[in-house]
Amino acid sequence: MSNIKVVPLGAGQDVGRSCILVSIGSKCVMLDCGMHMGYNDNRRFPDFSFITESGRLSEHIDCVIISHFHLDHCGSLPYFSEMVGYDGPIYMTHPTKAICPVLLEDYRRISVDKKGDTNFFTSQMIKACMKKVITVNLHQTIQVDDELQIKAYYAGHVLGAAMFLITVGMQSFVYTGDYNMTPDRHLGAASIDKCRPDLLITESTYATTIRDSKRCRERDFLKKLLECVEKGGKVLIPVFALGRAQELCILLETLWDRMNLKVPIYFTQGLAEKANHYYKLFISWTNQKIKSTFAENNMFEFKHIKAFDKSLTSQPGPMVVFATPGMLHAGQSLNLFKNWAEDEKNMLIMPGYCVAGTIGHKVLSGMKKIEIEKKLINVRLSVQYMSFSAHADAKGIMQLIRQAEPKNVMLVHGEAEKMEFLKQKIVKEFGIDCFMPANGETATITTQSDIPVKVSDRLLKRALEEYSGFLPAKKALIKPSHYPVEGVLVVRDKGVEVIDRCEAESQLGLVPHEIKFSCIINPDVRSTELHQLPDKLQSVVEKLLPDHSVMRLSEYSIGIDYSTVLIEIPEPSSTKLRISWDFKHNQLGESVYSKLQMNISRLL
Repeated sequence: MSNIKVVPLGAGQDVGRSCILVSIGSKCVMLDCGMHMGYNDNRRFPDFSFITESGRLSEHIDCVIISHFHLDHCGSLPYFSEMVGYDGPIYMTHPTKAICPVLLEDYRRISVDKKGDTNFFTSQMIKACMKKVITVNLHQTIQVDDELQIKAYYAGHVLGAAMFLITVGMQSFVYTGDYNMTPDRHLGAASIDKCRPDLLITESTYATTIRDSKRCRERDFLKKLLECVEKGGKVLIPVFALGRAQELCILLETLWDRMNLKVPIYFTQGLAEKANHYYKLFISWTNQKIKSTFAENNMFEFKHIKAFDKSLTSQPGPMVVFATPGMLHAGQSLNLFKNWAEDEKNMLIMPGYCVAGTIGHKVLSGMKKIEIEKKLINVRLSVQYMSFSAHADAKGIMQLIRQAEPKNVMLVHGEAEKMEFLKQKIVKEFGIDCFMPANGETATITTQSDIPVKVSDRLLKRALEEYSGFLPAKKALIKPSHYPVEGVLVVRDKGVEVIDRCEAESQLGLVPHEIKFSCIINPDVRSTELHQLPDKLQSVVEKLLPDHSVMRLSEYSIGIDYSTVLIEIPEPSSTKLRISWDFKHNQLGESVYSKLQMNISRLL
């Protein structure tokens, strides 16, 4: 037995700042390196001193894996690699590598240039960090070193999001990052092999939620939005630059087209164009409908959605604005909220989860007076929460567990109370252990490693021939019942294999030796009947072994099953019987000897 040890530096009974250390075999892997949107001080980054307070980080971490480009999963990466000092390999998908630096630079600009934060990474550090990244294709197995390998699976959620299977020797675990088991208007559903890992580390953002129909949610969203703009109100929809933004833009574009609406729709300047560029570049990551119609109709070229300019903030009249970021913690979305919050005609639609500590979370909690940048804001606009989140709900999490069939489950990226509810459900339904460590807490998972053993074709063919007497054609091949197969166990660097004895002799240059068994029985036979002994012996053996072939080989010897067991009268004048067989047929030989010894005197 061996252990897998997991320590969350972030996302342990919390949403945000995903950063999880996993020790497996002799390796240590960091999963994600995010920031917390609820903090503006040192707490926004994970506490990397937990890894080591001195020495090179690369001596303690074998690789870093980034699941997707959202800042709560990658926002601390340049800080970790360039300021703390990690210079080892970083793995992510191609879309994630392309989009990460754009969002990191936007995050740096808001934090440093606008808020004046210090102890923060620079633009040059972001570029240097990205040079350390090694890209991964879906279903591609990457050999990090002699022992450690990783494999990426499609996670849905956002463009480029991936789940990862990490294998070290005979142990393995899956890290989901954020994923969505339901396909939407532009991305497919997450999917993974039945890989049966020792541990599945899954997000649990919506651990107690089972969502209603997506069609019902879309209808409700459009109804409320139209009611607001028809009354002359402004609708603010805080979103992150890629993901739900495109989903909702496609929805509004379709409605505006169908109803020929003239109310202006805006998107934060620059991001719509960048998003369109990335979706064109990585079209293979979208769903089948988008891919099949992309050449004739690019669904990401929106004719009704224009770039937003700051001068439009105070413009009278209705409008719909998609503004970043998605939790109202900074940027254009927060600026528009400050300007529009006190007008009851306006509406705020929150389409996704908000981390505790953000303005978005405070608004959704029902607070009517919120202090923003030392100014008290009276919240009078209508606040609507409509989950278009691309996270798996409770039903989706259970579905993924069924797909992967793990031996243990660990919940991260969720709230403690909700995680506890889901944990009990997992334990009850699947009968496996479920863990939910807090930040800084070590969870130890004991694993039992199964050793896969290959069986050579030659050995299987010989076994079938022995038990069936012939090797049937493929069409007639019936699944055999259980029976023993004898072979030679060979342990090599590449694994363990059971091969045929002749194969082993040939491969290893061995000279075969045979072990033979021979036993003597003294039956109670009168000397006057010695001339009748061979005939009587054959009759007795046929009675005792009705399911076996019994053949007279000579006047004084009998063969059983084509001479695999031999019964002889060594001398014509002797009453002794000699039974002999080789090691290969030991089971039959012992059975014949036992039956004769118990019954021969009585039957003769």
